[in-house]
Amino acid sequence: MDNTYLEITPAEWQIMRVVWSLKETTSTEIITVLKRKVDWKPATVKTLLRRLVEKKALTTTKDGRSFIYRPLVAEQATMDQVADNLFNSICERHVGSTLEHVVDNVTLSKKDIKNLQELLANKLASAPAEVECNCIPGMKMKC
Repeated sequence: MDNTYLEITPAEWQIMRVVWSLKETTSTEIITVLKRKVDWKPATVKTLLRRLVEKKALTTTKDGRSFIYRPLVAEQATMDQVADNLFNSICERHVGSTLEHVVDNVTLSKKDIKNLQELLANKLASAPAEVECNCIPGMKMKC
């Protein structure tokens, strides 16, 4: 699977989540699954599928009258790239508070929490006392 950066819209994420979960699927199956979550017309789903094929996020093969869709990008790698892009776009001084917000507002398993605690404990040993602003290169700002 290709792991080049992929920009996908929130609506396209809905489609990708279904395809990643099912591994391979038809537009009819995607429409059926998404009917429980969103009120999209079948034509909307098919347009989103076409865009994802054009973006090389999905591949499609004809099977009789249907098309079978499969992901060309790995789910975790795609999520990691989106997160990296976000955190590379914000001031480094705000990364910690943004991560706090995320952790506070998502459901985590006990295993996830233990893994995060271990990761943070390891990072604590080499962490700086304060993170400098990286918004304007060469300037030490207190934003």
